[in-house]
Amino acid sequence: MLLALIVACEVAFWVFLAAGLFARYVLRMRRLSTVLLICVPLVDLVLLVASAIDLRRGATADFTHGLAAAYLGFSVAFGRSMVRWADQRFAHRFAGGPPPWKPPKSGWARTRYEWREWGKGVVAWTIACGLLGLGVLFVGDLERTQELLAWIGRLTLVIVIWFVAFPLWATIFPGREKD
Repeated sequence: MLLALIVACEVAFWVFLAAGLFARYVLRMRRLSTVLLICVPLVDLVLLVASAIDLRRGATADFTHGLAAAYLGFSVAFGRSMVRWADQRFAHRFAGGPPPWKPPKSGWARTRYEWREWGKGVVAWTIACGLLGLGVLFVGDLERTQELLAWIGRLTLVIVIWFVAFPLWATIFPGREKD
């Protein structure tokens, strides 16, 4: 059931975002747009509460509880930039706004971009691991929360691979600036 809620929350995130941008740029209803966009982070709150209730009722933590924490961490850390990404495209397409910003392709500008994105990844990792750790403390039973601890290891592996493959690689091999 929790997996279905995670999927529903992801869908709701994009539905509220699209509806909010549609209300802003197509319908020109600024107040409605604001209300709909405020609902975007509320979706995360619903998932957090549902996961906590499930664990509190005696469920043994499984893959989906860890996935929920990872989803929340990444949603909080990258949510603002995802909203900005969608907003730029919507404004360009429906309101005559400027073309959307694109990340640099090479050089030190690309290197700075990769470090900034990885920094957001570290924020996401910190939030997710914090939620996982709080879940372990909240339940108070290591046997029922082994999967949450396993997720900390998985997320750590991902953030280390990300570090090597993107910001470190871009620092060592920045490429040449385009004219």
